[in-house]
Amino acid sequence: MPQLLGGAAYVWPYYAGGLLAYLLGSIPFGLLLTRLAGLGDIRKIGSGNIGATNVLRTGNKGLAALTLLLDLGKGVVAVVVGGMLGPDMAIFCGFGVLLGHMFPVWLRFKGGKGVATAGGVLLALKWEIGVAALVAWIAVAAVFRYSSLAALAACIAAPAYTYWLTRNIGFTEAIGLIALLVILRHHTNIGRLIRGEESKIRLSSKAE
Repeated sequence: MPQLLGGAAYVWPYYAGGLLAYLLGSIPFGLLLTRLAGLGDIRKIGSGNIGATNVLRTGNKGLAALTLLLDLGKGVVAVVVGGMLGPDMAIFCGFGVLLGHMFPVWLRFKGGKGVATAGGVLLALKWEIGVAALVAWIAVAAVFRYSSLAALAACIAAPAYTYWLTRNIGFTEAIGLIALLVILRHHTNIGRLIRGEESKIRLSSKAE
């Protein structure tokens, strides 16, 4: 089970691993796929986000599902590959890939909210935590139909379940920091939720 980063985090392999994970995370799959499909620049529709929820606003469910899988997959790959060099490296790469998705250098550091990528990181670090976060997301999304609210619920559930499952303070803090990064990226969504202006998930047609 991964432990919180210790002194070994300051040697160069960790920085190299974190950089490679960042570059992997910075691949904007949602933007690339919509452009290849002839749907234009995803940043100019809906919320302007490059993630699966905004891709869904194009009306192309298959493309949105593929974006979700690829964004989740890069989180899994970064942690699994990093984990080959030890549990601390797995966590370090998890943060790297998430920061890459949120702040990609190719898009002037304006990336996605990190929900799917964070989900992949959690699944790879400890699959039970990833599943718990996914269940929380599905439950809230099914009842309220707000993707952002579901993401916030998942972010609360992940560290809570981590502590309940492991009783490991260091690991819980690491998962909590991952959740906090995702929550902070949703600050505009939180404002819209409070004002009652947030768009709901729509599967039958393009969202408003």
